[in-house]
Amino acid sequence: MTDSLCAEDALQDIILTAQADSARAVDKIDQLLQKHPGDARLHFLKGSLLVELKRHFEAHRAMSQAIAIAPDFEIARFQLGFFELTSGEADRAIETWRPLKDLPIEHYLRRFVVGLEHLIDDRFEQCVTELGAGIAANTENLPLNRDMELIIARCAEILTPNADATQKESDVVSATSFLLGSKSR
Repeated sequence: MTDSLCAEDALQDIILTAQADSARAVDKIDQLLQKHPGDARLHFLKGSLLVELKRHFEAHRAMSQAIAIAPDFEIARFQLGFFELTSGEADRAIETWRPLKDLPIEHYLRRFVVGLEHLIDDRFEQCVTELGAGIAANTENLPLNRDMELIIARCAEILTPNADATQKESDVVSATSFLLGSKSR
């Protein structure tokens, strides 16, 4: 058993497999983890696929392992916090993200974290501003921009003036309910 990083072509093979069969890709990752247990990328990729497979407890464990191995693995840290937030664990997400707040202000992950913290505190306008700035700065992880655009769109719906003030009051949602897709009343 070695603890080196797995080869790039093995990672690419997993990514290609995942496009067709996430469960099979997880099996391939497990085989690679026997040879490369210290490869944070494998743990992160496994966690991401397990989220897709709705195996949330295992996903959290795998993503947590990735940042335990590589605390500076910024995208893994962000995604773990985002997973925690969407699982209704806002305080845990904030704690997971804490090191990302030390990134330069113009770094997209820092902007996304600040924006999501505004969302947690139901400050939707500030959320939109920060997520928008993060999207503008993000040129390395474009699929993540789409996730943030969806949150911005939902915030815009909440912020749009409604002629019926009573309806608007009933449409206010907590950040957790917002991300989970259900309204709190």
